[in-house]
Amino acid sequence: MNVQPGGHLDQMLRQTRWHHATLSSMADMKASMMLTVSSVVLTLAVRYLTEPRLKWSVVTLMAFCLGTIILSAWAAMPKLPLRLRRGARPDPGAHGFNLLFFGDFVRLNYPQFESAMEEMMSDPGKTYAAQVREIYLLGVFLATKKYRFVRLAYACFIAGLLASGIVLVAGE
Repeated sequence: MNVQPGGHLDQMLRQTRWHHATLSSMADMKASMMLTVSSVVLTLAVRYLTEPRLKWSVVTLMAFCLGTIILSAWAAMPKLPLRLRRGARPDPGAHGFNLLFFGDFVRLNYPQFESAMEEMMSDPGKTYAAQVREIYLLGVFLATKKYRFVRLAYACFIAGLLASGIVLVAGE
């Protein structure tokens, strides 16, 4: 990256990172809210399963609430491998590798991490490139992992409300 260092660039990168962190926090709060609301609705709906007139609309609502709970939990769940693979050293220069993200650099041993950080910090262009890569990968993560599943959770919940209402009206 051919960029001249300066306070304006530092501020832009800092602001963009802060914005991404805020968006990530908002997605987690929304997922938590949907998980809570769906759990409460599910708990309250159970008592109406024994009423013949409401049974199928309640079953429909419960199924969609369960789907919402799963999607919300998936959105908020950390996306790290359950087991770290030890083997060939990952390439810190690879397109998907983020030296500034713990989920990536934890696969390096400390001397490898120190060496990669030293190489990156010794060249302002590489430092800026690493920060730009981090911003890009955070944005991709937010769009494809967090907000995608939060949106699906909202859609599932709304569809469940509509579907259970339709089932209730159609059953009468």
